[in-house]
Amino acid sequence: MKRRAAAGVAMALAVLASSAFGASAQAGTPGRIGARAAVTRVEQVGPRWERVEVASSAMGRAVALDVLHGSGTGPRPTLYLLDGVDAEGVSDWLTKGHAADFFADKPVDVVFPAGATGSMYTDWQHPDAALGWNRWETFLTAELPGVIEPYLRSDGRRGIAGVSMGAQGAMMLAHRHPGFYRAVAGLSGCYSTVDGPGSAITAATVASRGGNILNLWGLPGTFDWLTHDSTVGAEALRGTAIYLSAASGVPGVPDLAEVLRSPDAVAALGTAGGGVLLEAGARVCTEHFAKRLSDLGIPATVHYEPTGLHAWEDFSAQLGPAWDALSAAFAPVPGR
Repeated sequence: MKRRAAAGVAMALAVLASSAFGASAQAGTPGRIGARAAVTRVEQVGPRWERVEVASSAMGRAVALDVLHGSGTGPRPTLYLLDGVDAEGVSDWLTKGHAADFFADKPVDVVFPAGATGSMYTDWQHPDAALGWNRWETFLTAELPGVIEPYLRSDGRRGIAGVSMGAQGAMMLAHRHPGFYRAVAGLSGCYSTVDGPGSAITAATVASRGGNILNLWGLPGTFDWLTHDSTVGAEALRGTAIYLSAASGVPGVPDLAEVLRSPDAVAALGTAGGGVLLEAGARVCTEHFAKRLSDLGIPATVHYEPTGLHAWEDFSAQLGPAWDALSAAFAPVPGR
């Protein structure tokens, strides 16, 4: 009896989640994007690098982002590349991940949102004393594309990718807005919000930057937590090109070299120890999500590194394989 009741509850939750995913997808339709946002400031940083501010009605402020213009004359596809938990003034992809060098000869415009510290790149239920007012899902899907893509003279093809918190955010946005992105890539992320590890990691991510998880989606395990779970909502990713990667948490040569280069070896070793645990957890999360996709018959490119920590030297090394998968999805499709 208990098993039948549990199965009935699970099925009801799945139906509710499926309905919610379909409803949320409307926020990313072309008819609404960019309705209340505008580019208000542009600063030239380098030959192909601009610092852009976009006034956002949803966020109630100007949001800073960096843009790397791609090679060639365009128009080009657009890649939204999300940062990890710090996500401060300038994306760590640029300051630590060598993204400017990597994309210098790539025929894609890359957008790096900034200032999403501890936010999960989602719409929060309430303002937070530490992290402020966050409506990142609305901004990234319903406002930003409608202003930044015309500014870039985009060809309409778009993808999204991220690392750590940004990996979870990218997958979350892709499953909640089916078809809005041609491709999604998650590097060293965790993709559930309702199972034990996923709920704990989400809560820890927010709390690590002083946020109150009750302001995020309410009590863990409730409806908003369910509808943001990409493992539960994986069916909505069918038809989207998916790339996943994670390392093992075992230090590799780049990690040891980073410790040796540090002026404070003790502190560097402490950081590396945290990177071991975080990446081992990301590996388990990635394996769990990859199995879910496989069980559903949804294709995904999955890459596991035998060594590597939850650290930027290792994240940047995964940018090449991720780009290979993303760029293949950007190839022109007849009739699309």
